[in-house]
Amino acid sequence: MEKQLHLNLLASRPPVPGGGGLQSGSKMRMGPGRKRDFSPLSWSQYYETMEDVEVENDNGKDISFTAYPKGLLPHGPVLLLLHGGGHSALSWAVFTVSKTIKYHSDCLIDVGFSLFSTRDIGKVVEALYGENPPPIMMIGHSMGGAIAVHTAAANHVPSLLGLCVIDVVEGTAMDALNSMQNFLRSRPKTFKSVENAIEWSVKSGQIRNIESARVSMGGQVKKFEEPLNSSSISKSIGEGIIEEEEEDEEGESNHKRKKEDDQEVKESVYTWQVDLSKTEKYWEGWFSGLSSLFLSCPVPKLLLLAGVDRLDKDLTIGQMQGKFQMQVLPQCGHAVHEDAPEKVADALASFMVRHKFTDFKEGYLW
Repeated sequence: MEKQLHLNLLASRPPVPGGGGLQSGSKMRMGPGRKRDFSPLSWSQYYETMEDVEVENDNGKDISFTAYPKGLLPHGPVLLLLHGGGHSALSWAVFTVSKTIKYHSDCLIDVGFSLFSTRDIGKVVEALYGENPPPIMMIGHSMGGAIAVHTAAANHVPSLLGLCVIDVVEGTAMDALNSMQNFLRSRPKTFKSVENAIEWSVKSGQIRNIESARVSMGGQVKKFEEPLNSSSISKSIGEGIIEEEEEDEEGESNHKRKKEDDQEVKESVYTWQVDLSKTEKYWEGWFSGLSSLFLSCPVPKLLLLAGVDRLDKDLTIGQMQGKFQMQVLPQCGHAVHEDAPEKVADALASFMVRHKFTDFKEGYLW
């Protein structure tokens, strides 16, 4: 458990046949309509500050975390939000300003880092709050959910009040690992711009909420400075994009604009921040035995899922025995908190008030 492993894994579960998701490379014509805005949104529109936090890992090496504190109130628990593999703290941005977050709370959001152990999560909390941290509600999505479970089970956050895991269970995760490399290879390797990356994420169905895609995709890609010829750029960015004929004010189609863009040679393009394919040797260690570990955590637990097909045998039995609270949020993809931030906030509000972790703000109508 304590050996250093990569966080960045399972950026998204491979599409399940018949599950309603869009397979990479599928094409769909949406018909004429209004041109959508895929321009990136700045983190500063959602968070007041950004802090770099350095901690020393078990090998004596300094590692850096980036935290976005928000809503620092004098009461209420800290929400420690752990993002999924390949994502960043920005994937929580829209959630943090959701209209349905009507309870008193601080928010602490972590962002990308590479090698770490579960002990490092506790060290980050200590670096921010000292030896006597406030009550903490830990929430993790996908790979971040697995990290949250391991961290809670090892008691690396002694002030932990509760645990919420979003759309990750052992059975489904282990099954998905077999096709993960194929899924990663199906994604574009480069993008012409952040706007192009945002457009891909929305049209491929990876993120179904365009506002969230506009703020979160900037944390998933980085500039790639090596010169590439126009044909290689075109091939990379074209994979998995859904063709959508939208008319702008001048009647120019996306198809025509794409042809013109492809003729332009870029000296710098964008690529993924993390090469998830290189982390394969760590995958099984995080998900094997996860269900029983989740059930063993002594704090109140909430499991949020995009569909009941994610539930494995151990969790089905545990749920029937009342060992944790569960809620299914349909019509969401794997990035549940991005696709339906208000519903996730509502579910968390209900859970936290039920367990008396906090109270609703004045004027909240249930």
